[in-house]
Amino acid sequence: MNNTIAVLVFGVALTFSFPAHAHTDEFFESVEAPHGGQLRMTGPFHMELVAKDGDLTVYVTDHADNTISVDGGLAKANIENGATRTQVNLHPVGSNILRGSGSFSLTPSTVVVVFMKLPNQDGYAARFMPLKPKGERGEKAPSHTDDAGPHHHHHAPTH
Repeated sequence: MNNTIAVLVFGVALTFSFPAHAHTDEFFESVEAPHGGQLRMTGPFHMELVAKDGDLTVYVTDHADNTISVDGGLAKANIENGATRTQVNLHPVGSNILRGSGSFSLTPSTVVVVFMKLPNQDGYAARFMPLKPKGERGEKAPSHTDDAGPHHHHHAPTH
């Protein structure tokens, strides 16, 4: 009984001792993306999103950072700002580059979900954001202590 548990724990520890192969979001946050965007893994691909207001660029590579041709591929991005959702179609503009523009702005809490379907491949989606300012990790939103508690307004009774 105990041996099995020890083996399981040891096996798990081994899995996490090779950060180069652990493609977690934390791993991607810790590496410098080639174009300064956000890296995510989806299926056999890495996607790097470089987002500016009204403009999205996605670079597609494989796990060894080789460029993946997006010719003939289809992609779209959903930009979510709270309850507002904007859909932007992305078109191949280079060997491994998809690009699209629309009328949207980015805030620190914007979420961008990119869907990509390449010829002879399954469709994949990657979720990017919220944008983390460089050097600030997991900062909480400022708490609204000013609004704490009910406010009692005493009005003199009118006669």
